[in-house]
Amino acid sequence: MALLEVRQLTAFHGDVQALWDVSFEVAEGSITTLLGSNGAGKTTTLRTISGILPPRDGEIRLGGERIDGVPPHRIVDMGVVQVPEGRKLWPNLSVQENLVLGAYGRRGRPERARTLRSVYELFPRLAERRSQLAGTLSGGEQQMVAIGRGLMARPVVLMLDEPSLGLAPILVDEVFRVIREIAAQRATVLLVEQNVHRALQIADTASVLENGRVVLAGPAKQIAGDAKVQTAYLGL
Repeated sequence: MALLEVRQLTAFHGDVQALWDVSFEVAEGSITTLLGSNGAGKTTTLRTISGILPPRDGEIRLGGERIDGVPPHRIVDMGVVQVPEGRKLWPNLSVQENLVLGAYGRRGRPERARTLRSVYELFPRLAERRSQLAGTLSGGEQQMVAIGRGLMARPVVLMLDEPSLGLAPILVDEVFRVIREIAAQRATVLLVEQNVHRALQIADTASVLENGRVVLAGPAKQIAGDAKVQTAYLGL
């Protein structure tokens, strides 16, 4: 059953149309990935779902309830949380302070202490560095903080925008391990990821965007076997 439904979503950046009738579903407990080249509309789709960019047309439903047009902070309170590309941490605050700030909303506050413990269990390295300033961490550690901060809001849908970008291969492995665990135990995942091969390995379903339009969608294994995807994104 679809937990998140996007139906014929149209969005603009000023006078420039960025999305044309984008539609896809995210099943509860699954990983869905959005693929496409730079400028295809992937991040714009996440920002529109988050309420940061208001849609011009279409519907977004969470558990059957429309959330398009709802203010961003209310969308977070409803359980849709975005981890942005580039991490966007507070560099002069500690790891723990950054994490705790993720629990400011209605869902996160009551369970803040328990969720913090579970984030440290998921990322033992952060527990060791809880008092360290976030700006002094490695790129991989900063990405762990960003994901952990998103989890502090206790999402039902966690949207990850390029979580492996710029990371060393060993840390990429760690990030994808964590994404699997999040989908299995904590939240449904909507993933935007430039590492198409790895994204298709862990995803259940995938949609390919080109110039703001969905041009291909289906089970991830089927998308991975598509000749166009293999040529354009997998180098086969």
